Parts: sequence; structure tokens; C-alpha cells
Amino acid sequence: MGIEQLLEKASGYLKESDLTKIREAYEFADQAHYGQVRKSGEPYILHPLAVAEILVGMQMDTTSIIAALLHDVVEDTTVSLETVHEKFGPTCAMIVDGLTKLEKIKFKSKVEQQNENYRKMFVAMAQDIRVILIKLADRLHNMRTLKHQSEEAQRRIADETLEIFCPIAHRLGISAIKWEMEDIALRYLNPQQYYRIVNLMQKKRAEREQYINDVIHTVQEKLHEMGIDGDISGRPKHIYSIYKKMTARAKQFNEIYDLLALRIIVDNIKDCYATLGIIHTLWKPMPGRFKDYIAMPKPNMYQSLHTTVIGPKGEPLEVQIRTFDMHRTSEFGVAAHWAYKEGTSMPSGGYEDKMQFIREILELQNEAQDASEFVESLKMDFFADLVFVFTPKGEVIELPAGSVPLDFAYRIHTEVGNRTIGAKVNGRIVPLDHKLKTGDIVEILTSKHSYGPSQDWVKIAQSSHARTKIRQWFKKERREENVVKGREAIERELKRLGYETSALMKEEELLEVAGKFNFHEVEDMFSAVGFGGITAAQIVTRLTEKVRKEAEEAQQQAMQLTSEVREVKAADKERKSRPTNGVRVKGVDNLLVRFARCCNPVPGDDIIGYITRGRGVSVHRSDCTNIPSAECEDEGNRVIEVEWVEDVEANYSVEIEITGHDRLGMLNEVLKAVSESKTTISAVSGRSDKNKMVVIHMTILIRNIDHLHSVVEKIKRVKDVYSVQRIMQT
Repeated sequence: MGIEQLLEKASGYLKESDLTKIREAYEFADQAHYGQVRKSGEPYILHPLAVAEILVGMQMDTTSIIAALLHDVVEDTTVSLETVHEKFGPTCAMIVDGLTKLEKIKFKSKVEQQNENYRKMFVAMAQDIRVILIKLADRLHNMRTLKHQSEEAQRRIADETLEIFCPIAHRLGISAIKWEMEDIALRYLNPQQYYRIVNLMQKKRAEREQYINDVIHTVQEKLHEMGIDGDISGRPKHIYSIYKKMTARAKQFNEIYDLLALRIIVDNIKDCYATLGIIHTLWKPMPGRFKDYIAMPKPNMYQSLHTTVIGPKGEPLEVQIRTFDMHRTSEFGVAAHWAYKEGTSMPSGGYEDKMQFIREILELQNEAQDASEFVESLKMDFFADLVFVFTPKGEVIELPAGSVPLDFAYRIHTEVGNRTIGAKVNGRIVPLDHKLKTGDIVEILTSKHSYGPSQDWVKIAQSSHARTKIRQWFKKERREENVVKGREAIERELKRLGYETSALMKEEELLEVAGKFNFHEVEDMFSAVGFGGITAAQIVTRLTEKVRKEAEEAQQQAMQLTSEVREVKAADKERKSRPTNGVRVKGVDNLLVRFARCCNPVPGDDIIGYITRGRGVSVHRSDCTNIPSAECEDEGNRVIEVEWVEDVEANYSVEIEITGHDRLGMLNEVLKAVSESKTTISAVSGRSDKNKMVVIHMTILIRNIDHLHSVVEKIKRVKDVYSVQRIMQT
């Protein structure tokens, strides 16, 4: 889609003046990204244009579309945030800033940088929800073009999308984006299962479509008889949701009931319930498969009636019934409620109460020690599976799966949590670590005389929200006690590691460490350790940093000195041993000696030396044909006498040739014979001719001539070996 098509699509709900602003933003972004291309080779401007198109499809406001077109200019071009502020206003600049990654700041690791980027984005989202809506559109387009990334990047981005962005889309009720991102992510993370499900769905597609068409015709006739106008369609089942049901519940494809689904959209709530009656009259409902999300909406504002019936041919059929407004909300969630007023940053219509979790995210980031803790708390409290429980007055409270009554108490109010003495679930008293289930009615028992939470509650509570509130109480109410506990814990940890506490627990040292953990005073740091906000081990690690560094440097110096001494000794040893190699030149000391490769002499052989030009003395066997004749005046003068040095432990390389009749396993038997003589083989090769005559060349390391004779005799005993002889090269 080009800019003209985008403007034409947006003209269906925006004014002409808004379209002019969007065009100006596009031209600015186009100029800023001029010459840049994506990994697909396409001009970069097509990406922000595609993001803007997704937002126009959700009928987002003008500022959102402008920010979408500009969302990468600060991060990827020379355009400054001040320029965006000047040309497009403070709100647009704030949104663009929230979408800009922290690339220029140095971090210890990629994970730390990513977590800081998340924190920055969520804080901006709490100020203006449009930040995350644009980010979701941005991620959706990146997922659509994921094929141009490397395989490693595909898996990393898909995994991140399922872990962070799909849960956000779910919490905001934007199912249209959530479902598409989930399906694409599955395609890259588990392509085998993805295409298997696709193929299974395709096999009976025509049959299912005919089935749904017959059902639609039947329902339309009944609705017409009752005077109800409705839009009826078959609802496509998303691949990722089928995959999750198959894996989480260990079900086969044919056991998934809602593969066949019907969606009925009517004008009002009264018609929703009337339509439900018609469906249950036509077909028998399945027990336990009815859900009323109209009377009790999901936290992300989703409303609908869900029922599963035994349809025609005895096949399970899921039916969803909702109004047109509910349907728009189910597709676009928070974006469906957009009705901006000048100077506001949240939609109207009582929306603020429904998005309480955004304010909780802002509170969470203020309480988190660092970005890593913030992101982990987000995953635990906001992106995990949820349970929905009731107060005694019938209000629905949403909690992370696995929550206990303490989490419920602190979600109601901090004071309720602090004064908790017990809990009732469904009218029965339960312990505070009782796991809550969806549908439970929870009542918290409190006392005005309660002293406050117990230290054990930090371990019992499952939500980071409750744990944070408990720690805050200890931090505020028991400061002096926590200071003492914290100091003692640090001293114990130092003693455990063998450090002298008096040497390290100095005021200036402690103040320096406190500053590294963002504490203004040493007592603040002790208090934090006392109430569990930070561990003694973390403090001690920083406190002993200098000592450990000095110890490591001293150890390295000692190791270096030891290494130098060893090198000197080794060099000296090599210098002393190198000239002989087990051979001594008569009458001369400290000459470089090497063995000739043509005859490879070994101790016990008669040997003679030859003075080479620049390479020392070359030692040959006396019968070697490569020794120059003494009659040759120039060369004969170079022949000198050499002798073996006794008691020198060394190995000498010898080449031997083995001939015999080729048969299965012969080479193995030869190698075994050599191995049994405790002789090292450094090389072996062999060939066989058409007459089954085999020749094996082998290089072995031997100690002396007797050792060689012993090896040769062992090889000769091998069946079908004809001869074994030492090779002399000419």
C-alpha cells in the first residue's frame, strides 16, 4: 500500500485536515529514510507505511498514524527528537521517544539492554497507551516479513513475540493482532507441527465448509422466524490455538471440539440471549461448555456468549453470539474504544477503570530494583495465565495462576493484606498458601490488632505485587530492626567466605558499595538486606571486589613468574639435549644433529655422519646409498665419525613394508600385532592388486634395533604375511 491508498482508506473516518497532517508526516519520514533499505531489499519507508496501514485498519486517531510513520526516524536516522517535537508536537514526540530503543547507551549485555528497552516502552505505555498499540503494529509487520531474517533471528524474534507481545495484545483485547502473531511465530518455532495442522485442516476443508453452510442456513431461517436480524459466519480456528490445545491437553486433532465454529452477530444484548435460546432449541448443548462473557466480561473487555452443542451429524459445534460493538471490541480491544479529546491520553467511556493493570505496571516499575526484575515481574503478574475469583460482593478479581489468598488480599488493598489473619474460600477456612481456582469466592479475615505481615509471607505470596507490598511494610515499619539484621547478615557472609570483617566493614567502603546499589545511606542498604529487598551475598560481592581483584592480580603475577621459570628450565634442558638426539659427534661437542629420512637410523645400527651446508650433522646408516663416496674429494671431506650415546630414552621413526596375501581382517591383525608390542604407529597405508597381493607401508616409533627386530618378528607371525622389511629411500 502506498501513501495514496493509505489516505484513501483513512478518509473513511478522518477529516481532510487530518489527512493533510498524515501526508506531511509521510513526506518527512520518506526524506529521513531516503536511501535506506530493509533486509528484503525494499525501501525502508514501506515498513512505517505498513505499520500505519495496520493502525488505519483499527481506525486509530491521527496522532497514532503520524507517530507510526515517524516511529523509526529518531532511532535509525539523523533526525532528533527535538525536531519531531517542533514539527509534530509534544504528544507525537513522546510516543516516538517511547518507541525508540536505547541504542547509544552501553550495557553489560544484550539481555540488560533488551530489558531496559522493555521498561522504557512500558513506562511510556502507562503514560499513553498508543505507544504499545503502535509497537504491536510494528511487531506484526516485522513478523509478516520474518522470512528475510536469518534462521537464528527468526527463532529469537518469534520466541520474544510469544513471550512478550502476544500476552500484551491479549491483555489489551486486540485478538486480530494476537492471533496472527501467534500463528506466524509457531510457523518459525515449530514448522513441522504448524504445517501438519494446516494439512489436517485442509483435508476436510470442503466438507467442513459445506457443513457450516448448512448450519448457517438452518439458523438464519430460525432467526428470521423470531424477527432477529443477524450476521452469521463460520469462525476460522487459529492454528496456534489448536496447537496449544493439542500439546497442553495431550489431545489429538480430531478431539478438538471447536474446529467447527459459528459466529452470530446481532444488534443488541436482548437478541444475544434470544439467539442462545434458539441454538439450544435446535441442538442439545454439551454440559459444562457454556460461558457468559456478556454478564461477566473478561478483563480485556471481551464480551460474548459461548456455547458448544451437538450439531447435525452428531459433531460438536461451538457457537459465539455477540453484538456488533462487542465484535469490534473482540477484534481491536482498547483501540475499539478510541474517542480522543484534546489534551487527554486515554479513551473515554469508563475505560480507565478497565485498564487498571496499566497503572499497576507503572507502580511496578517504580518499585523494581532494576530492569531485569521489572520484566520478570511483568511476566509473572501480567503475562502469565490468569485465574478469576470473586469477592463476597460478587466483584471479579483477576490474579496470576497459582495465586493464594495473600495475593488476593493485597490486590484488594495494601492495608487488607497487612492486617490479614486468615482466609475463607467458598465459605471454608483455608491456609494462606491455598491455591485459588477460577470461580472461587474469597473472603479475607482481618484484625485491627494485627501487627503486620510475617517474614514468611514473601515466600508464600505468588505475585510480585503482593511480595513488593510485604517488603515495603518491613522496610517502613521495622527499619531499626532491619538495619541490625542486615549488618549481621553481611558480617556472617563475610566470615563464611573467610574475610576479616573489621577490614572490610569500614564506613567509606560501605558508603561506596551503597552508592553502587543506589542507596543514599549505609543504613538504607543494611535495612534493604534486613527486609529481603537485596541479599547479603550481593553486597559482599561488591564489598570484596577490590580484595578479590588484588588477590587475582597477585595470583596472576605468581603464575607468570612460575611460567617464566619453567620456560627457562625447559629452554636450558632443550639446549643441553638438542645437540645429541642420542648421537655424539666424535671429538666435537654441542653440534646440531639430525637423522636422515632416507634411512632413518636407530640405536644399534652402524652409523656415520655427514656435515651438511647450514643444517648441522646429518646421521645416516653406514650402508645408506646417499652417503657420498670418500673418493669424491669435496664431499668425502664432509663425512665424519659419530656414535650412539648410551642410556638415552628416545623414540625413532622407522618405515617398514609388509607384503602378503590380501584377505578380510588382515590389516587389523597386523595392527594388533604392532600394538601388542607396545609400539606407537604414526602412519599406515596400504594397497592391493588384482592378484590379491597386498602391500602395507607403516611408520613406527621404536627405541633401538632390538625393539625393531621384535616388532618385525611379531608381524611375520601373522597369517598370510610373506615378508617384512625396513624401507631405505634413495
